[in-house]
Amino acid sequence: MSQPTERNRLDEEASPYLRQHADNPVHWQPWGDEAFERAREHDVPVFVSIGYSSCHWCHVMAEESFEDEAVAEVLNERFVPIKVDREERPDVDSAFMTVSQLVTGGGGWPLSAWCTPEGEPFYVGTYFPPEPRRNQPGFRDLSERIADSWADPEQREEMKRRAEQWTTSARDELESVPDPDLAGDAEAPGTDLVDEAAAAAIRGYDDEYGGFGSGGAKFPMPGRIDLLLRTAARTGRDAALTAATGTLDGMARGGMYDQIGGGFHRYAVDRRWTVPHFEKMLYDNAELPLMYLDGYRLTGDPAYARIASETLGFLDRELRHEDGGFFSTLDARSAPPASRRGDASDNGGERADVEGAFYVWTPEEVDAALDEPAASLAKGRYGIRSGGNFERGTTVPTVAASVQELAEEYDLPTDEVREHLTAARVALFEARESRPRPARDEKVLASWNGRAISAFASAGGVLGERYAEIASEALTFCRDRLYDAESGELARRWLDGDVRGPGYLDDHAFLARGALDVYAATGDVGALGFALELAETIVAQFYDDEDATIYFTRDPEANAGDADALAGDSEARCAAGSEGQSPSGNRASPGDSRTQSGDDALFARPQEFTDRSTPSSLGVAAETLALLDGFRTDREFAEIAEAVVTTHADRIRASPLEHVSLVRAAELVETGGIEATIAADAVPDAWRETLGERYLPGALVAPRPPTESGLDAWLDRLGMDEAPPIWAGRDAVDGEATVYVCEGRTCSPPETDLDAALAWLAERQ
Repeated sequence: MSQPTERNRLDEEASPYLRQHADNPVHWQPWGDEAFERAREHDVPVFVSIGYSSCHWCHVMAEESFEDEAVAEVLNERFVPIKVDREERPDVDSAFMTVSQLVTGGGGWPLSAWCTPEGEPFYVGTYFPPEPRRNQPGFRDLSERIADSWADPEQREEMKRRAEQWTTSARDELESVPDPDLAGDAEAPGTDLVDEAAAAAIRGYDDEYGGFGSGGAKFPMPGRIDLLLRTAARTGRDAALTAATGTLDGMARGGMYDQIGGGFHRYAVDRRWTVPHFEKMLYDNAELPLMYLDGYRLTGDPAYARIASETLGFLDRELRHEDGGFFSTLDARSAPPASRRGDASDNGGERADVEGAFYVWTPEEVDAALDEPAASLAKGRYGIRSGGNFERGTTVPTVAASVQELAEEYDLPTDEVREHLTAARVALFEARESRPRPARDEKVLASWNGRAISAFASAGGVLGERYAEIASEALTFCRDRLYDAESGELARRWLDGDVRGPGYLDDHAFLARGALDVYAATGDVGALGFALELAETIVAQFYDDEDATIYFTRDPEANAGDADALAGDSEARCAAGSEGQSPSGNRASPGDSRTQSGDDALFARPQEFTDRSTPSSLGVAAETLALLDGFRTDREFAEIAEAVVTTHADRIRASPLEHVSLVRAAELVETGGIEATIAADAVPDAWRETLGERYLPGALVAPRPPTESGLDAWLDRLGMDEAPPIWAGRDAVDGEATVYVCEGRTCSPPETDLDAALAWLAERQ
């Protein structure tokens, strides 16, 4: 029997996830028109498997099924098998995940879908075991049954009808906009939705352990924490502050937080935050420091600033390219240290990678790294005991005992206990560094880097100027390697010189917001100019004026003329700005760079409404456009932001807690937010510290030169004919640093005393 595909083609891909499967006997193909053409040519279905490099169950399914020759024979002979890295193709992931959620009520990774040769799924699921288990079919048996059904003309027609129904439903969900004839009188939602969403979060709050929901896994939900902090600050509502700080405390005490090295794992599998899924994602470790910094600003609790500092320190240490950009993930799995390789081993003391091996401890391992009393104090502090709380008798460290409790138990002064614990943590970290490390996915994604840039920029005023410098360096990295200034094209990702694109809405929106935050933190007008350029691309290529919404993918009709530049090896794109540099240089050379093709096979043009593990790109785009509108004179950005939240007003009102970013955007559209224009050669250090320490959610700091002549030079750099509203007429007074604070589109008089301006603001709130 001839096979639709001749070989596994993933060795031609740069994605670490795809390359993990390049040695599988399955003849995996990358997503693209060629794979679907093969399916049509051979009249076979397509099997699509979506995952990412640090996904634990993706590894499990690969080992159980995709490395099995018998499974490979079925997939190779009777399907065209396609592998998708969800981090590189979030549009494909969104479309198929929506089908899964509509059909099964859930989703996750690995995501498994059997499709027609046109790319329309007719059977979906997530992980399938190799043999039937707990009412789940075995993967090979299921694939054979699907292939047999496809070969039967009557059953095939039923499969096609099902695929058409499912994709129609998914398309309706993903492309949903109100009928323009019925939406003419719609009004934008307002600030009341913040309180409604916060009230819903409070109702779902676990008042025993923190977080949301009282059973099963616990996920970090930074958007909910943000709304609770905003509500607590505005209303003084104790329940909102309790839910926010209780969640911050629960995550920081538990095993989801890396107590030894800092940084957060993906989520906890239990209600108490004890045992995590151990992968570390860039986006979690960007979003959560923002919340801990705000928790510190609102409460003054230094523990929150410490968690933010340690988490950003982890990113700087372990996920940062030497030139500034941030890598994507650390795997959940690694080889066990030598001290654990002998137990339950079938291969001379060696054992395959296991989840959490790098992070967990046994009492004996602590004793080997520390002297007394530090060893006993550390075991008590982190709950490390015989039997453990995880697999094979190991322990995930948590904060199991307070310093005061340990001082009383060991009859030691509290200061001495702290000193021992500080030294112990350093020693445990150093001992852990000798273990086999988890693999690192070194993709530099524009979107996730945008969130990390925002986090470091926000930290600058609290933790020190170096954090803002790191944000600026990461922005420069992304601009140099992922952006072509001549064409205005932003690519999705960079990986050791290989560029994959074009970028999606989250890439443009998150990076634009990061660039705006760098400008606010440093006064770098070049960063502001980059933010404005990205925002203009959002309007030109993602915004649909007729539908009054911003889609996740570019307008295919508007970009039809650019197809040659956005497909194949993208030689035109690279030649325009690369200067033929090596992979270690600023840009990939033409031979190293490719952009994705095959978008025609995707059955829907998605919108990203809800906040999931990352914020809604639609909400961030609308909010960022509203913030940047002050730097324009035509109000186009503000009008688009208002149109977007108005278009989706009914959706947002129906479930504000699921649409946190859109709720924030709607609030900004209604109120205008808080702005602080500072006219000075450089923002005084004391002012930066004051603004960094003050809880002013969503506030925009807008530095400008002190004089009109200095401002004219900025306007020339930005290509502006006149000063935008946020700068116009706001010179320094008598040569001193001067601040103009605005709230609700009403502004204070110019002040050379920042405290006086902030007092004016406090009186209005």
